[in-house]
Amino acid sequence: MASTTFTLSRDTFGKLVMTAEDGQVFEGVAPVRAFPIQSPDEGISLVLGNGKEVAWIERLDTLPEPARSLLQEELEGREFMPEIARVKSVSSFATPCTWHVDTDRGETQFVLKGEEDIRRIGATSLLIADNHGIHFLIRDMFNIDKTTRKILDRFL
Repeated sequence: MASTTFTLSRDTFGKLVMTAEDGQVFEGVAPVRAFPIQSPDEGISLVLGNGKEVAWIERLDTLPEPARSLLQEELEGREFMPEIARVKSVSSFATPCTWHVDTDRGETQFVLKGEEDIRRIGATSLLIADNHGIHFLIRDMFNIDKTTRKILDRFL
């Protein structure tokens, strides 16, 4: 189904319920981004627990309220990917090592197990996985401070 004509609500348990234009009700739908880093507001699929797609949304900003707000809430609750603004220090240039960073969600530290946990995403972005599986994003490695860039160069 490739439609954006539907309504969204929450049931008593807080799960999303989608009602299609034809009246068909889908309980427990979950939004999934097709391109979560490069185009987070484009290409969003609403899927059931078994993975079946029940709706496709070309652009989030084309949805009427309250569906847009409900989807944004749900996506924010499901996705946790802090964006690194600055690497303050690393305990060592050999792995495993502890990174002290400033993110868009505050200051934190994490353990980088190996250099293979730093992946390039596109031409300028990096995705760094810590030892707990949390992913940190560096949106543009060429548009950050010199200290951070110098540290990243040692690991890339």
